[in-house]
Amino acid sequence: MPDRTSRIDFSDLIRDGDLVVCGQATAEPVTLTEALIAQAEDLPAFRMMVGPIFSETFSGSCAPNISFQSYGVIGHARRLARVGRLDVIPSNYSAFCADFAAHRHRADVVLVQLAEAGDGRLSAGLSNDYVIDAARGARLVIAEINPDTPFTFGAEWPEDVPIHTRVAARHSPVELASPPLDDVSRRIAAHAAGLITDGSTLQFGVGRIPDAILSSLSHARNLGIHSGLINDAVVDLIERGAVTNAEKGIDAGITVTNQVIGTRRLYRWVHENKAVAVRPTSHTHGQSVLARINRLVAINSALQVGLDGSVNSETLNGVAIGAIGGQLDFVRGANVSAGGRAIIALPATASDGTSRIVADVETVTTPRADVDAIVTEWGVAELRGCGLAERARRMIAIAAPEHHDVLSERLRGSTR
Repeated sequence: MPDRTSRIDFSDLIRDGDLVVCGQATAEPVTLTEALIAQAEDLPAFRMMVGPIFSETFSGSCAPNISFQSYGVIGHARRLARVGRLDVIPSNYSAFCADFAAHRHRADVVLVQLAEAGDGRLSAGLSNDYVIDAARGARLVIAEINPDTPFTFGAEWPEDVPIHTRVAARHSPVELASPPLDDVSRRIAAHAAGLITDGSTLQFGVGRIPDAILSSLSHARNLGIHSGLINDAVVDLIERGAVTNAEKGIDAGITVTNQVIGTRRLYRWVHENKAVAVRPTSHTHGQSVLARINRLVAINSALQVGLDGSVNSETLNGVAIGAIGGQLDFVRGANVSAGGRAIIALPATASDGTSRIVADVETVTTPRADVDAIVTEWGVAELRGCGLAERARRMIAIAAPEHHDVLSERLRGSTR
């Protein structure tokens, strides 16, 4: 077994042109990534693949010999994108992960955070994403063993994937607390909750709106969870008896997720909890799996929605500030699920007062053919089965009132 150390010197480990893949979000191995960034100026030029960033690791001035890549701009990754340091791979999350399994993406060095059980078994803990597949073909796998990382089932580290170096963690896992709810998110949640029936299985993302929707469902019964992530709000729903996972159709009694993103409270709750499974993307996002789930309700957000229902979750004014992520995976999964619903929820106006309901979106993340229901604080636009003219009327109705006239004029101009 490789020796465990508290420090690591990358000078003899990183080669010119290497692709370094590190755990994402709360699974970032911060002891390793901090050391790599601190030493980067003395290393050969290399590429680094990151996902959502919730740490402060990359908040400073990163060495110019690092080229960053990601499947989206989430969390503090926006800081890299803002200064032109992040190359975005426009890919559905499921396809991005599958590309590592198929060796279309080939990692040279993998940095991973792991939990260790008393008997020596290892678990990826907070995430079961592309890192394990990246590690299968990597020249070097370096594991940060973190005693505060929960041991989760479903994310056990495979015995056939070697770990070449082990490092003792110097930090607790990254935490992401839920943002405070505001009036707009509560109003959106009140409308969205009307689309979610007892026995529904929920998928959701990070942020104020999904948290508000989850918090509005404490009255519901026999909800299930099959999601790309879970957060602290899930613990609340389970403790209140709203989530039983009894009517999902698959994985009965089990909360299924790909990532665990929250605080120590959540991490303690998932630790060695057999009622939680941190599964690979092929299971959490796979269309054949999602089609077997009863009443799958996909809850996703957007930057803009067009009058025809097209959804933009990626760019504004030509600048990447979002991601495709798992949105289209789950929208399409919900559409084929028996009794499923695909909800896109967003505030009607941006922080600068401009409308987020627009005549035409600048980037199409979810095509209009896949859209089901759009929700703002002003109501619900049911779009499935509607023609373009009716869609436009329904979208204008859920825009902020001060933007109705401009949007209506754009609609009249397009139909002349």
